Amino acid sequence: MSEITLLKPVTDFLQRPHGHYINGLSIPGQGNNTFSVVNPASDEVIAKVNRGEEAEINLAMEAASKAFHGSWAQTSPMERGKCLNRLADLLQKHGEELAQLESLCSGKPIQLSRMLDVGASADYLRYFAGWSSKISGETLNVSLPSLKGEKYTAFTRREPIGVVVGIIPWNFSIMIAIWKLGAALACGCTLVLKPSEYTPLTMLRVAELAKEAGIPDGVINVVNGSGARVGSALLAHPQCAKVTFTGSVPTGTIIGKSAIEYGLTRATLELGGKNAAAFLSDMSVEKIVDGVLEAGYLNQGQICAAAERFYIPSVHMDAVLKLLSERLSAMKIGPPLDESTEMGPLANKEHYEKILSLFEKARQDGSEIVYGGHALEGEGFFVAPTIIRAKSAEDTLMQEETFGPIGTFLSYDDEEELIVMMNATPFGLSASLWTNDLSKAMRMIPRIQVGTLWINMHTFLDPAVPFGGVKSSGIGREFGSAFIEHYTELKSVMVRY
Repeated sequence: MSEITLLKPVTDFLQRPHGHYINGLSIPGQGNNTFSVVNPASDEVIAKVNRGEEAEINLAMEAASKAFHGSWAQTSPMERGKCLNRLADLLQKHGEELAQLESLCSGKPIQLSRMLDVGASADYLRYFAGWSSKISGETLNVSLPSLKGEKYTAFTRREPIGVVVGIIPWNFSIMIAIWKLGAALACGCTLVLKPSEYTPLTMLRVAELAKEAGIPDGVINVVNGSGARVGSALLAHPQCAKVTFTGSVPTGTIIGKSAIEYGLTRATLELGGKNAAAFLSDMSVEKIVDGVLEAGYLNQGQICAAAERFYIPSVHMDAVLKLLSERLSAMKIGPPLDESTEMGPLANKEHYEKILSLFEKARQDGSEIVYGGHALEGEGFFVAPTIIRAKSAEDTLMQEETFGPIGTFLSYDDEEELIVMMNATPFGLSASLWTNDLSKAMRMIPRIQVGTLWINMHTFLDPAVPFGGVKSSGIGREFGSAFIEHYTELKSVMVRY
């Protein structure tokens, strides 16, 4: 085991007082109402952060509103794009620093932090930057009758919606924040971000880099604290025009209801799911196991789109579980700052205790724990990657989202039955279908009820492809051109001449 050495900017940053970032300044916060940031690999406190109070919430919302009507409104679409591109440059320049902070806070293996939280974030920013100068309306030929020779024409405008509140989860604290930041700023909106209490540090640093990139003060603000206190207050603020949330279904439901109650505030909700991965009988055992590992165990399974329900042809099931057990037993589990680590700890103690309780539920259900199903000895929030063989589709772990390194497996014989089982869930975020028979896959695609369906792949996202859920898994879409609808209002203009 050989952990990388923390950069001096990282150790210096950790020693600073932490609170919020408002109107271009780091704000330590008032009083001693702090919360601890814990390294999940060691259960040690690495920083303390002041909780936001009414004063910080009001300052942030007022700064964002002032910038929306002032400096950012006066920034041309092309210059907005240049600002986002400069921020992307700075993310890459400070990439190792940000990746180390991310891994320290979330337990994500450093290689994954480098690749996704920093590398992919820069790519997404560049994508949104390209849209900033391409947001447009259309001209319309109207058919109003002319009474005295007058004529008519009409056109539409896409106008930024206003101040956006972004509520960020702990699993990808930089990347998911960048999705919301890039979309909002490209459309001309301003932003107040509320990071997770478990991973509050990285966006404070990104906000400082945004100022260095030339983004005017007040355009990006960060207020830390709990969702119940700070998130709710931001959403209820009269200057909040929209909330964008990524997280659990129960919390998303509360936010969606609150948004309606607070004056029909717009909401984009990217929620969780009990995602399925289905393998058809033409796939080899080796290919099935490769697909299972890709779909279910990346980042300790802490990905909203990760697969948790695995449907395997009966003829392959025993061989698949045997080979998968061998592959998981060879996986390097260890400290996230060790470059050879393939799986780190769970991100926080609360989630760790939830996963342990789910292991117990599986045992109570009589499900077979084929591999894993226990905590690992030593410090930190480590659990073994786990394989569970379900008795039926009604088993708890075939129904309840785990958000952890747990694959629950059920065999099938009939492909019509398979479609029914895949759709038998209140969720609909994502799924994957694995087969060499493209004709069969194309016929099954319309019948699977999800927002994103992968064929022979899973969990891969691209900024050009819209992403979001159906049923209980959310409202609205990220990425593509679809995000524009959710960050702008359509204004119709009619002219008589």
